[in-house]
Amino acid sequence: MESGSHTMADLFSQLGLDSSEHAIDAFISSHKIAPSLNLADAPFWNQSQSAFIKESFELDADWCEIIDQLDSLLR
Repeated sequence: MESGSHTMADLFSQLGLDSSEHAIDAFISSHKIAPSLNLADAPFWNQSQSAFIKESFELDADWCEIIDQLDSLLR
């Protein structure tokens, strides 16, 4: 596992999304997923974004904590 921590803005940048506070809030309020759906399988991700989320968990990368936070916010 890599050391370090990332912010939600870092994650949005990594995913190629607008990382401004307003854009993050808008994304979270307009994208919701069912409790049974894996975050990486959400229909609003492109292939690259989905792969990044999956790989982060498979590798137990330092992105996992902030991805978990996003997952909670989207439910």
